[in-house]
Amino acid sequence: MNALLEFGKLLIPASIVLYAVYLIVRSFIQREIELKKLDVRGRSIETILPARLQAYERMILFLERISPQNLLIRLNNPGFSARDFQKILLDEVRNEYNHNVSQQVYMSEEVWSQIKNAKEDLIIMINESATGMPPEATSIDLAKKVFQMTMDKKVDLINHALSELKKEIQQIF
Repeated sequence: MNALLEFGKLLIPASIVLYAVYLIVRSFIQREIELKKLDVRGRSIETILPARLQAYERMILFLERISPQNLLIRLNNPGFSARDFQKILLDEVRNEYNHNVSQQVYMSEEVWSQIKNAKEDLIIMINESATGMPPEATSIDLAKKVFQMTMDKKVDLINHALSELKKEIQQIF
């Protein structure tokens, strides 16, 4: 019995010390894991942040390039017929969009949806402007009609998308 009591006197303090060491080592390991996670997160932000900022810049450039005042002036050639100019405008808008479609990965679904809506609204406006134009109409006639439709719109979806895109950039940075 004496031996069992002596063994208990040694085992209980040793168990307490072992448990305390276990708790200290566990908290140290957890702290190290958290530091590694923060380090990995910091490195991924360093990598993704420039790509995300570039995506926002590209989408602002896209919206600026397809705005009617820029698009019509950049592509207009008085030698084009209205039908030819319509095709050129639609091809340019679609090519610009297809070139930048991958940028949606870096922005919110809401902003991307507004960008798509602005593009679709412009395509509809170009097509509606071309509808009913006489066969001898020139690119200048089509440009005037598109400008007129742009002025008559209560809400400019391209400027609205630009505004929302800039708001999202400000919220992130």
